[in-house]
Amino acid sequence: MAGRVDGKVALITGGASGIGRGCADRLAAEGAFSVVTDLQDAKGAETVAAIKAAGGQAEYLHHDVTDETEWESVIGAIKARHGRLDILVNNAGIGISASVLEMSLADWRRQTAINLDGVFLGVKHSIPLMRVSGDGGSIINMSSVAGLKGSAILAGYCATKGGVRLFTKAVAMECANAKDGIRVNSVHPGIIETPIWLSIIPSGEPGTNAPPDLDAMSTLAVPLGVKGYPEDIANGVLWLASEESRYVTGAELVIDGGLSVR
Repeated sequence: MAGRVDGKVALITGGASGIGRGCADRLAAEGAFSVVTDLQDAKGAETVAAIKAAGGQAEYLHHDVTDETEWESVIGAIKARHGRLDILVNNAGIGISASVLEMSLADWRRQTAINLDGVFLGVKHSIPLMRVSGDGGSIINMSSVAGLKGSAILAGYCATKGGVRLFTKAVAMECANAKDGIRVNSVHPGIIETPIWLSIIPSGEPGTNAPPDLDAMSTLAVPLGVKGYPEDIANGVLWLASEESRYVTGAELVIDGGLSVR
């Protein structure tokens, strides 16, 4: 099935790599214009070039999601160039692993600023443009399995992702009350092969910066026995962005191979 989001304009934060890139690729392949934002300018340009080479439409904008003035600039640019916004994928995020006794306040605040404040600012500044067209829209906030269950070394990360989960439900009710046609849902990835694992769980090998062995982790922890890939999350995001999920709001889409229910 092609063209599931044909003609729609999608904003994907943190879209230069990992899950964000997967979402930008998938939405563009199904007919959306993907506006990719990130701090990684070179990788962002690569993402856009790859989308265009595959026949899709995309552009890249430098974007610090913790800065409200940059949100105003990004949304302003989308309004000027496209006149509308149909899909927001609030994906930008970081993971910092540390005992709650050892985490610095600076790291706590940095993680919260990106993972939670960035989602708030995205919603705040995107909804008015979504309402302009009168066609509704879909907001997809990237949470995590860590937003559903606790982890001994990820207290700060869990706090941000749990916050995204309930913030999503509250905004879904606000939009429903406004009858603006905007649906708001969260996605909860499990063990997905992305660069974030470099910061969440170091390999433990002295003198290396290698990622942990996700295959071994998945064999032990995931009921399906395998890790996921960005396209697995992107497929769920596509469904939430499309009219196929027209009756879904305030929901949690868990894509984790059964990890959260073990």
